[in-house]
Amino acid sequence: MSTYPNLRMRRTRATAWSRAMLRETVLTPGDLIWPLFVTEGTGVEDPVASLPGVSRWSVDGIAARAKEAVSLGIPCVALFPNTPRDLRDDSGSEAHNPQNLMCRAIRAIKDAVGDDLGVLTDVALDPYTSHGQDGLLDDNGYVANDATVEALVGQALVQAAAGADIVAPSDMMDGRIGVIREALEEQGHHNVQIMSYAAKYASAFYGPFRDAVGSGGLLKGDKKTYQMDPGNGREALREVEMDIDEGADSVMVKPGLPYLDIVRRVHEAFEVPVYAYQVSGEYAMIEAAVAAGAGEREALVLETLMSFKRAGASGVLTYHAPLAARLLNG
Repeated sequence: MSTYPNLRMRRTRATAWSRAMLRETVLTPGDLIWPLFVTEGTGVEDPVASLPGVSRWSVDGIAARAKEAVSLGIPCVALFPNTPRDLRDDSGSEAHNPQNLMCRAIRAIKDAVGDDLGVLTDVALDPYTSHGQDGLLDDNGYVANDATVEALVGQALVQAAAGADIVAPSDMMDGRIGVIREALEEQGHHNVQIMSYAAKYASAFYGPFRDAVGSGGLLKGDKKTYQMDPGNGREALREVEMDIDEGADSVMVKPGLPYLDIVRRVHEAFEVPVYAYQVSGEYAMIEAAVAAGAGEREALVLETLMSFKRAGASGVLTYHAPLAARLLNG
């Protein structure tokens, strides 16, 4: 092996063209998925206090954001509804309404941009339940796995019928991927992808998201009986393997930065696209650092997003997607 001075590691760093030519990891707008929050009304932009710079948009605003995403080269948006309180109940029945916020937003996007943009939809009951849990509760207040799976299948089918390109079960119930895949096939939705939240941890980083979808103040208890323990890594590989076997086209690790080791392990263990979700708490921390003068937003955003790609992620769900795309487009 060469040694100094024959080998000078700084030699290839001396100029911008050389650094660009030898860069191992490249980030592009095509690596980004933009999460968007949908709310009722027309002409509504409702800022989320705990997520500076992020708003809930009425359906017409979501269509406008879709056009913006296409113009920026962002290939996909992810939708999350802020269901009105009076439409939430213990069973999350509004999730099965073909005219719910999610379905109306899907159709509005497809009317606005057609197949120029992918639409990823959240499959979970927490935006629709009065208790804020991702599933149905039994008499003891425990989230009942199999009854919840049955409800999730109906939710996924409603979203697919509305035009969703990717359904993304985020509930962490056992066995739901296989049952949803079977139902999609039976209903003729052969090209609807499943991106499984395969390794979703019971994290402290979700607070602003729950504010945005209106479930934070409703949540009774916690989600530790179905979301993963932050101390577990090998278990994540078992979860991912199960979901792939059941028919997931891609998988997700959530949250992102605190779990880059899991992203890397999944990337190395499985020949399947793996996505990372830079969740609301991570976004809020960057914005708080900027507000405190502890760093520059643009540099912090691009460096953190690059870290996901370097760890092996195929792409990243991030609220900074439009900013990052503009920076990457130059």
